[in-house]
Amino acid sequence: MKYAYENLSPEQFETLVTLLCQELLGISVQGFATGPDGGRDARFEGTAQLHPSVSEPWKGRVVIQAKHTNGLNKSFTESEFYSATSKTSVVADEIPRITSLKNSGELDHYMLFSNRRLTGNGESEIRRAISAACGVPTGSIYLCGIEQIELWLKRFRSIPEIAGIDPIDSPLIVSPEDIAEIVAAFAQHRDGMVSILDDPPTPRVDLATKDRLNGMSDDYSKALRRKYLKDTEQIRQFLAAPENDELLSAYESAVDEFELRIITHRKDYQSFDQVMDYLIDLLFERDPILRQRQHKRLTRALLFYMYWNCDIGAKGDDSAETDETLAS
Repeated sequence: MKYAYENLSPEQFETLVTLLCQELLGISVQGFATGPDGGRDARFEGTAQLHPSVSEPWKGRVVIQAKHTNGLNKSFTESEFYSATSKTSVVADEIPRITSLKNSGELDHYMLFSNRRLTGNGESEIRRAISAACGVPTGSIYLCGIEQIELWLKRFRSIPEIAGIDPIDSPLIVSPEDIAEIVAAFAQHRDGMVSILDDPPTPRVDLATKDRLNGMSDDYSKALRRKYLKDTEQIRQFLAAPENDELLSAYESAVDEFELRIITHRKDYQSFDQVMDYLIDLLFERDPILRQRQHKRLTRALLFYMYWNCDIGAKGDDSAETDETLAS
């Protein structure tokens, strides 16, 4: 069973990692806390129960880090997370801390978990880079991506329930009040929005064509459809209900702002995958209602509805001027 890790908060992901490490290392794993240098990590000291094996377990002090992302289909080898030449990636930012902990005798082994995809080649490259920079043997470094997390959760089946994470295919059970709250929250944080209530209808193009026009990757599009396509009809019916005219206006205002932001920031991103992640991060940063766990999935579903319904993104009939702006 797969889980919607992107809908967890960073704190919930840390709880998940702590529970996994208590199984792999031992029950005495201390949960995540902020250290004197501002970094957050979990700790274990002693002889590991299972890792890397029962016959040759780690011994000593283990420092554990968890790096959560709201994005879909993210990987360890994206430049924002790791790049051999970047000094500002997530891994690069941690190198001085790992080195300091190693030199002070507080770290013998290092574990890094993230809800990102991790290939064999990427794992080897990043592990060697950390080892070379910090002086920690490669055998004392463990990187764990979403694929391995899934395998661990199949083995330790009680962890998802304890951590409170939902299966990826769980139904979107919401009341009209839930959708109203989300739409209202969208509308309350629309800096400079101009409500255009009489936009002419835009004929929908097929999703494959829309993905091509916008530069959305096949993997990202498939992930969105798998998770949220089943929710589009419920959202459409809600917005079409006569009693929800005011909320429809709020929705249209949100669409207007997103379109302007997409046009403004499109040149900063290579793919529409990154544009969607940018909008999600923007929404979660803006509004505490939207980043609540019970609302995160619905927020994503509503954003997908905007894209699927051709309310945001290039549609194939935009003016030449708009197309030129999007392509720049």
